[in-house]
Amino acid sequence: MGSKNKLKRFRENDSFSNVIQPSREKLIADEFPYKGKWSEAFFCNDRPIVAELGCGKGEYSVGLAQRFPENNFVGLDIKGARFWRGAKTALEKGLNNVAFVRSQIELIEHIFAKGEVDEIWITFPDPQIKPKREKHRLTNAVFLNRYKRILKENGTLHLKTDSEFMFGYTQGLLTGLGKEVTYAHQDIYKNHDLKGPLTEIQTFYEKQFLAEKKPITYLKFKLD
Repeated sequence: MGSKNKLKRFRENDSFSNVIQPSREKLIADEFPYKGKWSEAFFCNDRPIVAELGCGKGEYSVGLAQRFPENNFVGLDIKGARFWRGAKTALEKGLNNVAFVRSQIELIEHIFAKGEVDEIWITFPDPQIKPKREKHRLTNAVFLNRYKRILKENGTLHLKTDSEFMFGYTQGLLTGLGKEVTYAHQDIYKNHDLKGPLTEIQTFYEKQFLAEKKPITYLKFKLD
């Protein structure tokens, strides 16, 4: 994407009512106005909150918001030029139950309060395969502890990835920590019993992976 297009998208994001772009400094200083107040201050209702981490172009956040109007959805990604597409689509479709926050995932506890989130989706994260990159894997033990703190009791997490390494790493870590894996599949498109958003919503990258005949894996788990 050219720099002109990026700048145009950044400007549009600033004008979108469903996009929030706090500075890192304000987040760290706990000056984010919606932490602990998403229901009352942003969505103006008490519906369950679902977060998508590393939301990319926002296909999952928007797709879930369309299918489940009884929930509120918040997509997080540091690359605003990417989720611009999802934010724009949500506005065009009149979806008032989805928002996007430009932030690093490591700051998630400055965005949501303890027990504020009902469900988390992690869709096609960078597997960070090299050992020295483990600290950046979105399902390492440090990140899992962050998620546990913002999740309600018995909250659910979903990991959807083309990376067999990420799938195996996460499943092994959860087993070692004694966490509950409620569902695991190494190729969801070969399980014809699976219905609904798991296979009906496909991200930009997922379509590319499927065209390359790469299996799409899925884990559903809890951290209590």
